[in-house]
Amino acid sequence: MAVAMVAPGKGGLKGKVSDAEWRTRVDLAAFYRLVAHYRMTDRTETHISAAVPDEPGSFLINPHGMMFHEVTASTLVKIDLDGNVLLDVGWPVNKAGFIIHSAIHAARSDVRCVAHTHTRAGMAVSAMKCGLLPISQHAMRFYKRIGYHDFEGIAVNPDERQRLARDLGPHKALVLRNHGLISVGTSVAEAFNVIVYLERCCESQVDAMAAQTDLIIPPPAVCELTAKQFDVELNPDRDWKAHRRLLDGLDPSYAN
Repeated sequence: MAVAMVAPGKGGLKGKVSDAEWRTRVDLAAFYRLVAHYRMTDRTETHISAAVPDEPGSFLINPHGMMFHEVTASTLVKIDLDGNVLLDVGWPVNKAGFIIHSAIHAARSDVRCVAHTHTRAGMAVSAMKCGLLPISQHAMRFYKRIGYHDFEGIAVNPDERQRLARDLGPHKALVLRNHGLISVGTSVAEAFNVIVYLERCCESQVDAMAAQTDLIIPPPAVCELTAKQFDVELNPDRDWKAHRRLLDGLDPSYAN
């Protein structure tokens, strides 16, 4: 990847990028902090990205090596779909992160944010042949609305991008077999909402299966009805505003 160094300086980037980009940076930094808050990190090894408004083909991603609780709006790297760093603060970009996120941003113009996690429960379900089961109200949100991508090794092969995009298809959630989870959204708020729901589904499935008792799976018609209800009733923006208030109370430095 070619790297073009454009350091933001001690004063941060606010006022040096467009207002729309700055708002996206603040939201994305908040996403990183919330993933740390909810203990969904894998040290520095996963990644969340957001498309840059009014700059087709460019997106923001974390500096590789920075803990998620350290990420701020000004420390995010701007990168394009060819791997060129457009704005950098001196940290590298995770190569697998570039492959995964560039694949999805290139294939889905409706997607504005992509999140990838390696959580304990997410990795456990990713190794289950049955996949995600509709055994809870939360899980029924993803009924026939989730993709599966077979493991090909660490995602550093550019050729894998086509298959990642294919397996995600039109969905907002993807299980990377033997690996982890991916969520996408038309906004940062939606991608956060999806990954939190998906993580809770995986946790509850692992717990239920560990009980070693027969599981109740509602009829397909009920699962489909519930999924459609989620399509209509969910309001990611409402929850997102509440989470931003939570962060502002805990540590507002994410917005620097």
